Amino acid sequence: MNEQTAGNETRHAVWVAYGTGGVVGSIREGDDGWTVTMAGADRAGGTYPSMEVAKAALHSAMTPGSEWPRFEQH
Repeated sequence: MNEQTAGNETRHAVWVAYGTGGVVGSIREGDDGWTVTMAGADRAGGTYPSMEVAKAALHSAMTPGSEWPRFEQH
C-alpha cells in the first residue's frame, strides 16, 4: 500500500478522477481495499480488491459513453 505516517496517524493515498467536464469521483486506498466515491455522492459506491478494479467501477458509474477518466494522486 502507498501509505504515509504522520505521528500516530496513517494516511492512505487518494486518487481524483477527472472527466472532460471536471472531477467525476475519487478512489481512496484503505486497509480493506480501494473505495470509490462519485462526485456529489452522499456515500461511497463500493470497495474493491485492487486499484484497477476500482478504476473500472468508477468508469462504469459514469455516464454511458464517457471517455476513460484521468486519475491523479493527491
